[in-house]
Amino acid sequence: MRISIFRRAHFNAAHRLHNPNWSDEKNAEVYGLCNNANYHGHNYELIVRVTGEVDQESGYLMDLKVLSDLIKEHVEKVFDHKNLNLDIPYFKDVIPSTENFCYLIYTIMDEAVGPDKDVQITLYETPRNYVQYPAS
Repeated sequence: MRISIFRRAHFNAAHRLHNPNWSDEKNAEVYGLCNNANYHGHNYELIVRVTGEVDQESGYLMDLKVLSDLIKEHVEKVFDHKNLNLDIPYFKDVIPSTENFCYLIYTIMDEAVGPDKDVQITLYETPRNYVQYPAS
């Protein structure tokens, strides 16, 4: 039986959306307030979905405590209260948009969960704005 489990997490991080190949005017036009030279922060909400086969011995797809611990270790400890532009090497050459951030979290969690399960990440930047990878 294939089934999905979900775990929600929360963390805070700052970023600045800025393309160094564009003029200051174009960056301001495209990114608006998100282009603030002094950065700005978000209260991110994360939902990790894991899909796979239920283990008939344990009755679990995956122990939710294990999933919680993986999220704490690989996401919350890494990104909470960080400046994505300055503190996260991945964003040295990648614009830290929510789309790119969601994909980064996906690659981290997909590896942590393992190859026998499918991972999907939903990342809320605000209560009304969120992205999902892979797309449904």
